Amino acid sequence: MAFTLTMPEIGETVTEGTIEHWLKQPGDKVAKYEPIVEVDTDKVTVELPSPVSGTLKEILVAEGETVEIGAQLAVIDEVAGETPADISLPASDAEKATPAAPLSSPPGSKKSRASKGTRRATPRVRHLAEELGVDLSAVTGTGPGARIVEDDVRAAASGADSPRAADEEAIPLTGIRRTIAQRMSASAFSAPTAWLAMEADVTGLVNLRKSERDAFRDRHGVDLTYLPFMAHSVSQSLLDHPFLNASWGEDQILLKKRINLGIAVATERGLLVPVIPDADKLSVSALAKAMTELGERARANKLQLKDVQGGTFTLDNTGAFGSLISQPIINLGQSAIITMEAITKQPRVVDDDAIAVRSVVALGLSFDHRVLDGHQAGDFLQDVKRRMEAFEQDTDFE
Repeated sequence: MAFTLTMPEIGETVTEGTIEHWLKQPGDKVAKYEPIVEVDTDKVTVELPSPVSGTLKEILVAEGETVEIGAQLAVIDEVAGETPADISLPASDAEKATPAAPLSSPPGSKKSRASKGTRRATPRVRHLAEELGVDLSAVTGTGPGARIVEDDVRAAASGADSPRAADEEAIPLTGIRRTIAQRMSASAFSAPTAWLAMEADVTGLVNLRKSERDAFRDRHGVDLTYLPFMAHSVSQSLLDHPFLNASWGEDQILLKKRINLGIAVATERGLLVPVIPDADKLSVSALAKAMTELGERARANKLQLKDVQGGTFTLDNTGAFGSLISQPIINLGQSAIITMEAITKQPRVVDDDAIAVRSVVALGLSFDHRVLDGHQAGDFLQDVKRRMEAFEQDTDFE
């Protein structure tokens, strides 16, 4: 008996996924619950297990193709009499409260969007082809991996050759790139964003890290960077400034009861923001270990959905790129985002009008002016600055 594997519901904000890699090929035996395909969503890459035991008969969606929830992925000749498992992919606790759709759907279901022989193209390109009456099976893709892009469809519709110029290359959007574009655009065009920056003298912090770095690595097995000190200062300051840990709700302001700190991480796939839940309850050393672990999993593409959901405030370490000042875009659904810039040595006037070389860092804050005003943002940033400047060589941060 044939069983049709379909793209399951992965999360309430995930509408499609890209087939990253088939772990089995037609003719291979498949055990129940054994991973059969890697699916790349706009948040994480997950392994989809087989709900049945049997033999993979047919793959319906090629690697690199993006399909919507409910699309048919493969056909499996299942073991007779076996009941298919209702398997759902990793999700947050909130999502688990809503039952996920089963992994199978009848052949010919209206939700099924992929079929054998479909050329590699995104849903947007396939929709454009439908509008222009273009048969994708007759189109030669000029994108990476022979993927069909919009220019190919428009050229086919006009009867012209593919208009790929010699001095340019079209790079189709990945799921994560598309999501970043959509969310950043939505935030930038919906939230009236204001920005301010302050300078902090972190000479004491620099001396503290220098004296403790080797011993810290020996004790905990991770490097001691400046970022967990910043994360600790931010999360503790948020306790006293709830409007920075909030979101706009059209006719209300939603104050978040938990401080779930998102940490921006640059990866080859794009910018990811894994979240440290209840960051205000953690010490600097605990934050350092949590950040290291999340950063490593983000770069290795091993994050789960729960790792990137529920953030209430975001910290961006733009200083890692050598930036001296930057103005970040607020993460959609939050009221503010803060940056820690590069720490540099600068001449500064100190006591008795003397000039000394100090370690200085700029702290930048973008905030939603619908939720809070400049004085609230300024008070919060002053608190972060004060906490950063309070670290000294003998500070106990464990």
